Amino acid sequence: MGRPRTNDETVKERLVTCATEMLATRPRESVTVRSLAAGAGTSTTAVYSLFGGKDELIREVRNRAVAGLFQDLSAVPASAEPLADLYALAAAYRRWGREHQHLYTVLFGGVQSFDPSGAVGSSDPIGPLLSAIERGVTESVLAGEATFIALSLWVTLHGVVTLELAGALDAATAEATFRSTIHATLRGWTTPAVFRSLRHTDPAP
Repeated sequence: MGRPRTNDETVKERLVTCATEMLATRPRESVTVRSLAAGAGTSTTAVYSLFGGKDELIREVRNRAVAGLFQDLSAVPASAEPLADLYALAAAYRRWGREHQHLYTVLFGGVQSFDPSGAVGSSDPIGPLLSAIERGVTESVLAGEATFIALSLWVTLHGVVTLELAGALDAATAEATFRSTIHATLRGWTTPAVFRSLRHTDPAP
């Protein structure tokens, strides 16, 4: 009778969970194969047999973060109003960050870089945002280069969400800040005609 398999999917998930938490809360240099194995209640051999090594395990964590954010943003339905869609995408981004704080920190906190100005793959979280922006430019709702508009919105989003996750904003302030800053950013990229119509209103409910 063969020996029971110990390095199975359960161990794999424990390692991913442990790596996610460690990468979000510790300096990267302190995250070692030994500390990961100890935190997951397994052996260092499991890290190598299941992932190939520490770098591959970190890559798995980042890939899951990217896939999760992409899935949530892709689930936002498109409407006839590009600005409303962009606001909805911003809200989905914020919601994902609040519900997956460790993954958000791993993805955007410096452990792994995420470059929204680079080439956009088929499962890149920036894809849904760029699609809505490009539609807004085509329909003369937005004026500017799509990548720069996306970067502007992402910088705004990242700032608000990061402050919120750090506890720098209470719930009411975070909600009001998110709403006002996203609306202001969107208005700033609209065409003159659209800007005049939105000057005293929000571009999305």
